[in-house]
This record gives sequence, C-alpha cells and structure tokens, in this order.
Amino acid sequence: MTDKKEKIITVALELFANEGYSTTATSKIARKAGVSEGLIFRHFENKKGLLEAIIKDADLKLGQVFAPIIFESDPKEVIRHTIETPFNLDKSEYNFWKLQYKLKWQEEYNNPHKMKPLYDKLTWAFTELGYQQAEEEAQLLTYILDSITMVTLRGKIEVSDKFRIFLLEKYNL
Repeated sequence: MTDKKEKIITVALELFANEGYSTTATSKIARKAGVSEGLIFRHFENKKGLLEAIIKDADLKLGQVFAPIIFESDPKEVIRHTIETPFNLDKSEYNFWKLQYKLKWQEEYNNPHKMKPLYDKLTWAFTELGYQQAEEEAQLLTYILDSITMVTLRGKIEVSDKFRIFLLEKYNL
C-alpha cells in the first residue's frame, strides 16, 4: 500500500470514528490527509469504497485480536483472555474500535456474525467448566465486556481495573 493511500485510510478512520461516516465529506478527508480528492476516488472509487476498505482491514484486525482466544485449548484461559481484551486496548487504536461500534448501529454495515466465533468459543469454555447455562453465561459476559469497551472508548469515565479483577474473580480465574 502506498504512503498516500495509507494516509487516506488513517485520516478517514479517524474522521469516520469521531464525526461519523455520513457527515464526513471526502473533501475533508483529502484536506486533512494532504492529498487531492481525486486521489481518494482513484484509489477507492467513492466514499463507500473507502469505508469498505477500512471494514476489510477491520475484519483482518478482529481476526488477529481474537485468534489467540479462538485457538486456546484451556477453557479458563479462553475466559481470562476474553475478559482482559477490552482492558488492554491500546489508546492509539481507539478510533479503529470506535468506528466498529458506530457501524454496529448502521444496518447496512452491521454484521452480527462477526463475533460468533468468540461467542461459540466462550460457550464451549463455559460448557467445559460445567456451567449449567453456558450459552447464557457466554452471552452475559460478552454484553458486559461490550459495555465496558463502549464506556472506555467514549472516554467519559476511566474504566477501573477493579472491573477486570472483579470479573476474573467471578469466574475463579
């Protein structure tokens, strides 16, 4: 990928995450990236093509983030790694994660099946550990962690490490 193309994607990600996809003009992306608007259209055809390139990168990144959990064979470690993931988000990647959450609310881009491998692995882990309602426990944990992630990304309050410790203790980890 060229430096300019990468810069366009980086700037678009930032603007889409913080100002919204529909309200961000390609002219603003071009100006902030220091490129011509025509270059955006040459690389991505249109704004939707640019967003789709970001989504494609996001799918790869999600796979990298969740691969260690999906391939873990110890059920307790599956739960531990899952709990620790939102607490270990790098602030430099907040725009990436913010955009993922914003896209969940846009029917055209929402893919509820993205998280299915993680949910299935958690269900397996809770089943292996003898939980009577393994599916419900997996769903509850993903909802809790989803909420913690959203609060963290909004930057409204600092999510304390006490929640991570609480969850680890709750599951005897």
